[in-house]
Amino acid sequence: MSRPEVPTLVSTPSTDGEPISADIEVADRELLMQLTGASANRLPQLERLIGLSIGLRGDTIRLQGAPANVFLAERVLTELVELVRGGLQLREGDLEASVRLLRDHPNVRLTDVFRQVVITSESGAKVAPRGLAQRLYVQTIEQNDIVFGVGPAGTGKTYLAVAMAVSALSQQRVKRIVLTRPAIEAGEKLGFLPGDLAEKVDPYLRPLYDAIHDMLPPTRVRTLIERGTIEVAPLAFMRGRTLADSFVILDEAQNTTVPQMRMLLTRLGQRSKAVITGDPTQVDLPGGVESGLGDALPLLDGVEGIGICHFSSADVVRHPLVQRIVDAYESRDRVERDNRRGSTRAQRGSHGEPKR
Repeated sequence: MSRPEVPTLVSTPSTDGEPISADIEVADRELLMQLTGASANRLPQLERLIGLSIGLRGDTIRLQGAPANVFLAERVLTELVELVRGGLQLREGDLEASVRLLRDHPNVRLTDVFRQVVITSESGAKVAPRGLAQRLYVQTIEQNDIVFGVGPAGTGKTYLAVAMAVSALSQQRVKRIVLTRPAIEAGEKLGFLPGDLAEKVDPYLRPLYDAIHDMLPPTRVRTLIERGTIEVAPLAFMRGRTLADSFVILDEAQNTTVPQMRMLLTRLGQRSKAVITGDPTQVDLPGGVESGLGDALPLLDGVEGIGICHFSSADVVRHPLVQRIVDAYESRDRVERDNRRGSTRAQRGSHGEPKR
């Protein structure tokens, strides 16, 4: 028996405002398991996210609740079925991202976002945008030679940039990938590190290696690094070079100084792209040193050929707790900024305007 192209929906009508029920039948058991998760653990999550009752009996998912909530859950599940059938592997956070996307943008379809596959890894996993902000980011990288991706941790800035770089290399649109970071400790003094130069800088660049290894098999990564087709190096190594036919990614750009940022941006040669990623809330530079990222954003905003994409906590695609953690820190930061402004205004009111 051939499986249906879309799940079967059976809704029980009711008068406005009264609870309704809807049955979603997914005849393909493997697809149903991918959708609902191990032991159907994704269904309680969907209950909490939308606010309705969900049960599973056999190959039928039953939804019960307020009409608007049932209709939203129907859309999420049926559109995810279509995506999973097309080869999408659901990841942690995809369900919450899907609910948020369809709730905030009811005219958008999940397939419009999730099916914009950037690259398919050797294991068959598809790397694709996980929200409107990520889709815009990918499109901005396609359309501009220099792109800034700015926002909190967990929004996929670096991961998608690496995917775009690997895609460009595989399609021979560039001849090499250059991945770089400033070698700045995140609030810790690491002291002397043993080994040769490559081993000394390896801890700073490990996140970039991790992203590359998600896209390509280890043996191929080693070969490409040995040939110089993929170069992973500290930012200081970029001085004096011209990076032509390259896809350059500067990660953790909030920890560049103003001269370092200027140096990197002016290294770009013919037929090259550069993606600069960073989180302005996580600057590890010594006190009094201005961030090159903070300086560049207002300076270069509006320059032709340069795109700037801003991410927020709503775009976090890591563990759902990461979004709540980011929100908590941002809320405290706003309170502290407001308090500082209030204190400054109070001082001026008491002592008059400061001398200029």
